[in-house]
Amino acid sequence: MDAQRALLDELMGAARNLTEEERKGYKEVTWDDKEVCGFYMVRFCPHDLFVNTRSDLGPCPRIHDPKLKESFEKSPRHDAYVPKFEAELSQFCEKLVMDLDRRVRRGRERLAQEVEPAPPPPLTAEKSEQLSVVEEKIKNLLEQVESLGEAGKVDEAEALMRKVETLNAEKTALTQPQNDKVLMLGQEKKMALCEICGSFLVANDAAERTQSHVTGKQHVGYGMVRDFITEYKTAKEKADDEEKLAREKETEERKKQREKESERRRRSDSSDRDRHRDKDHNRERDRYRDRDSERERSREHDGRGYRDGGRGVDYRLRNGRNGGRDRYRDRSRSRSPVKHGYRRSS
Repeated sequence: MDAQRALLDELMGAARNLTEEERKGYKEVTWDDKEVCGFYMVRFCPHDLFVNTRSDLGPCPRIHDPKLKESFEKSPRHDAYVPKFEAELSQFCEKLVMDLDRRVRRGRERLAQEVEPAPPPPLTAEKSEQLSVVEEKIKNLLEQVESLGEAGKVDEAEALMRKVETLNAEKTALTQPQNDKVLMLGQEKKMALCEICGSFLVANDAAERTQSHVTGKQHVGYGMVRDFITEYKTAKEKADDEEKLAREKETEERKKQREKESERRRRSDSSDRDRHRDKDHNRERDRYRDRDSERERSREHDGRGYRDGGRGVDYRLRNGRNGGRDRYRDRSRSRSPVKHGYRRSS
């Protein structure tokens, strides 16, 4: 029925049985809808693994549609959604395995607490009497063997030892059947536990029954679940290691970049200091050069005065002294009473 329904959906569409009114509000389902099973899209759905077994999870509440799965695999967003779906599937599978491992631990405890085989039941009165007679004969014969040995009669002693061996065989025959029966009963009840699916098996069972268990739905299903968890964890650890190495590489590159920037700034600062030092040196050199030029001009000026014979200096000095006398003479004349028309009173 499911196959026929899927074929009709493919040929006529999932809305083939809807009325016109229902078609108006109908929305086509796509692979990224919440109603679609992401487990089925990316790997497998655990609900499909244990149908009609003791671990049956029941029907999946979400949609399983091969067409949607095909659409998902062709979608450009496929790679972006795979990690999300796989992570959700891993969480679901780990919960299944945790519950199973608890059952396995309980099964081990049951096997460890198995009652040891009960001691053999007591012999009947008739067999007890026969056993006593045989043991008494064995005791007497052993005493005779010891006496013959001391007397040096080796052949007679060996003949008696053969009789003792025969009596020991009779003694064993009286007790052995019950022990064999108990041992066989214990072997029949010995059980084993499957570590993959938690099922109890009969130890040393026939190869056909063992093969039937290994190929059964429950064993195969839990094997798929455990293999997926191992594969997912391995891939995740690898991805985490690669991401860690990438972060470390990025950190190292940033460190090198910072060191380069620091070295560049250091060189720039050193170059600036060198430029300032050169400017200061040039400024100081120019200052000394100007000072030397000033001194040179001063020496040249003094040299010209000396070559003129000192006339310029002496003339100024003499002119200064004569000019002083002339000015005094003029002042004296301006104060003369004759020249100004009055006489000094006597």
